Amino acid sequence: MAGAALIDGQWIAGEQRDIVVDPATGDEIADVARCSVSDMSLAISAAERSFAGWRHLLPAKRGAILRSWASLMRDHSEELAVLVTSEQGKPLAEARHEIAYGAGFLEWFAAEGERAYGETIPSHKVGSSLQVRMHPIGVAAAITPWNFPVAMITRKAGAALAAGCPIIVKPAPETPLSALAVARLAEEAGIPRGVLQLVVGHPIELSTPLLRDTRVRALSFTGSTEVGRLLLKGAADTIKKVSLELGGHAPFVIFDDVDLERAVNGAMAAKFATSGQDCLAANRIYVQRGIYDAFVDAFAEAVAQLKVGHGLESTTDIGPMTKLSVANKCRTHIDDAVKKGARAFSANQEAGLGLNFVPPTLLSDVTEEMLIAREETFGPVAAVLPFDSEEEVVARANANEMGLAGYVYTDNLRRALRLSEQIECGMLGINTASFTGPPIPFGGWKQSGLGREGSRHGLAEYMELKYVCFGDLAA
Repeated sequence: MAGAALIDGQWIAGEQRDIVVDPATGDEIADVARCSVSDMSLAISAAERSFAGWRHLLPAKRGAILRSWASLMRDHSEELAVLVTSEQGKPLAEARHEIAYGAGFLEWFAAEGERAYGETIPSHKVGSSLQVRMHPIGVAAAITPWNFPVAMITRKAGAALAAGCPIIVKPAPETPLSALAVARLAEEAGIPRGVLQLVVGHPIELSTPLLRDTRVRALSFTGSTEVGRLLLKGAADTIKKVSLELGGHAPFVIFDDVDLERAVNGAMAAKFATSGQDCLAANRIYVQRGIYDAFVDAFAEAVAQLKVGHGLESTTDIGPMTKLSVANKCRTHIDDAVKKGARAFSANQEAGLGLNFVPPTLLSDVTEEMLIAREETFGPVAAVLPFDSEEEVVARANANEMGLAGYVYTDNLRRALRLSEQIECGMLGINTASFTGPPIPFGGWKQSGLGREGSRHGLAEYMELKYVCFGDLAA
């Protein structure tokens, strides 16, 4: 049902349409419904009606439906991956990985929903019994981003549905096709009418009723810090439970006691996955001066080998930026850094690839005054900065209002333990660039967000605690 929207168990075409383009070519690949505020109001009403039936379904039954949805995603993984690459631009191999990653969240929460345990409290009152119970919060809403258009839906929807909450998903306007496809598979898996709905259209227009309606009790958003602030303000009037996964500006700290090849491989993985369009991307690569020159040489050589092209080409490592604004920000950061004294090393890029393409670029000798040292780039531009001491680099790494992820490479165990305490971020990789997945609590500190996704903590974002005191049991 591509091109439609799923509201109250019905696929609607919408009175107006929006165009979806291939970011690599600029070609139109589809048109989709542009839902209205009244459509969103219908979706909220349908979700409210479906709540009682879904919350009282046994957790094992809800889990079986989630597992079926995951299985269907795996069965259709190639078609879904092609859709993701076509509308988002990432290399096909990474799109395939995203589908498997997204299905994994459904499988995880299918089981975790059966473990939403409460607790019994030793009583402080004679003759009383004290309990804490976990209850689904009610209608939930998810506003998802364009960089992981499938996995961010399943990470949010899997948790909400497992908790017993119906959910309304508003996908990014740049990437609605894969969202519509996974919603169709959810319907095929047996999710009841109104329990999962997908409403496509203008972000501001459709978020307004979600924020104002008191029936929507939880809101989850992944995207920029600027938009997150606006949503948090908008949700304040109705005191919604809000979880926000916002921007990052990850420090990647390399000490001179580490194996150089391992550090280069880690930095490549942490910087250039998803063509750099990843909130976990290493934005500031701090290298201790003892190996700084050797690292820059080896890193530049590795960057030069990256192949730029359409994501559907098998040899492509770096696809287009999904949005022209992202590509332009990358170019601004490169120009600013070079003007202020940085050295630039760029991989070759074929002529005529288009304005959305940015050649993977290494900027060395970056200083804190440059834009790229202060702002998230969100593209294939790596900033390398030298440092001398551990104390210095910890202070520099923490001197930012973003605190989503960080990376440390060292062979000194004592140092690794110290920095695991001192780096201010929600997630830290020690000698690894790969640490995400369904079991882990994904989220940040400071202005990188509120709450967590994945893990048992992600389930709790869609549940309320109820304390119950049974009195006079001895009577």
